[in-house]
Amino acid sequence: MKLSVRILLCLGLLRAPLALAADGYTIYESTAASVNGEVLFLSDVAREACFLRCAAMPGTTEEILSAREARDRLILDTLALQEQRKLLLGAVDNAVLEDHARQAESRMAGCASPCKQEIAPGETREWIRRKLLLRDFFNRRVAVFVEVKDEDVKKELARRSSAPGNGADLTWERVRDEMLDARISQEIRNWQTRAASKSKLILSPMEER
Repeated sequence: MKLSVRILLCLGLLRAPLALAADGYTIYESTAASVNGEVLFLSDVAREACFLRCAAMPGTTEEILSAREARDRLILDTLALQEQRKLLLGAVDNAVLEDHARQAESRMAGCASPCKQEIAPGETREWIRRKLLLRDFFNRRVAVFVEVKDEDVKKELARRSSAPGNGADLTWERVRDEMLDARISQEIRNWQTRAASKSKLILSPMEER
């Protein structure tokens, strides 16, 4: 299994809509958070939750998140994208983007949740682009440095094989891939924790929906 296939994170912040009040003042959409000065709006959070609920990214399954959980997921993505822009690390292959975007639009069309009605044309493709960029960023920033030693695989294979009913489907490659996946996921979480601890985060109260 290729490394790039393994990493799929809850991987463009969109400009907030404006409205004019009766008194002529401009009303800005309510904010959900500020990440190092970059503002996340409630519509960004709702959009993230909808895409995850509808499993828009090919290869994923439905995730039902609260507003707070969706906001926290979006904050982690934003931190990674800020680092990506700073380091100019990561890219999106156009052919992969077009294929994933086409599948995502099909998934959204078949989604039973009414939240999909709030997704504007083009937003699904942009969301997919961001997720693919995040995946490539973490491939280059984190996953490339993660390894699993043969001795560790041997021990884990022996441990699993000794359990009743587990030996038939186990192979060296499968155990190694699963161990590598787990370590990559942990290292990404470690990176996110460090990034959040060094960042200026301002959170707005979130109502559960």
